[in-house]
Amino acid sequence: MPFDPEKDKVLKQWRCEETGLLVSINQYADARPKVQIGPRMLKKKDGADRAPAKAGRLSLEDLLWLYGIIDEVKEDLQSMVGPE
Repeated sequence: MPFDPEKDKVLKQWRCEETGLLVSINQYADARPKVQIGPRMLKKKDGADRAPAKAGRLSLEDLLWLYGIIDEVKEDLQSMVGPE
């Protein structure tokens, strides 16, 4: 069965304004939601978004930002997945 972009949903997303790193909760079709780290959405000098880039290695700024939102990400994912 080929990938169908119509079935791929972003349920919630966070963006680090400083580094452009995205963290999101995604779901494909009826599968369980999962967390995705990346891509990066960097800004052009005029303020517009550039094309997405791979997240690559995380900087200290990325790590501190992720640490600050991780509880919210975990709680949102748990509410979407339900009890194990």
